[in-house]
Amino acid sequence: MSSYGYCNSSLVLQRPVEPRQFTSQQLADACTDLPVLRSMGRTGVCWDNAAAESFWSTLKTEFYNRRHRPTKAEAQQAVGAWIEERYNRLRRHSSIGMITPVRFEELHTQTAQAA
Repeated sequence: MSSYGYCNSSLVLQRPVEPRQFTSQQLADACTDLPVLRSMGRTGVCWDNAAAESFWSTLKTEFYNRRHRPTKAEAQQAVGAWIEERYNRLRRHSSIGMITPVRFEELHTQTAQAA
C-alpha cells in the first residue's frame, strides 16, 4: 500500500499534510484561538515564502540536525542563541549583498540618520 493514496483496499493513508488542511475551518479556528496569523500566498507564486523556507532550511541543516537538547526549554534557548549569535551576526546573506543582517541594519540605520 502506498502512503500517497493509491491502494486496492478501502483504507487509504493520506500524506501527513494535505493542502486542504491549510484552508480548513478547523485550522482557521485553531489559529484564531492561539492567536496565530496564517500566511498563504496565491497559487503559482513560487517566491511567496522563499525567505522563510530558506531560513528554516538553514536552521535545520546548520543547527537542528547537528545537536540534541534534552528539554524543550533548552532547545528554545539554544535556537534563540543560534539565531542571534550565528545567523544574524556571522552568517552572510546573499539577498542583502553578502553581509550579515546586523551589518545591513547598521548600514541602513547610518544612511537614514545621515539623511
